[in-house]
Amino acid sequence: MKFTIGTVVTLKLNSGEELIAKVVGDTDMNGFITVEEPVSIAPGPQGLGLVPSVFTADPKGKFMLNTKSISIVAATDDNVKLKYLEATTGLKIPDKKIILG
Repeated sequence: MKFTIGTVVTLKLNSGEELIAKVVGDTDMNGFITVEEPVSIAPGPQGLGLVPSVFTADPKGKFMLNTKSISIVAATDDNVKLKYLEATTGLKIPDKKIILG
């Protein structure tokens, strides 16, 4: 399985948990990839939300993920990707609008 470094991906784990993370290193020959700032999808009062995947380590860190624990890899939906980037960078990304003069 090859991962493109720098992309935000959705990873469905064998456990059923769904993660969103940025791929920062592909070390597939060892059976691991390096991801940054993984978040889990969790239901909340207003619908699905993003929560840190790691509570006992720096959630802003880089983590090794065993590729054998991944059942599905998919491109993250653009709207979800924007929410992930807002949550992990703290920057508000403006909506794309056409300006007419």
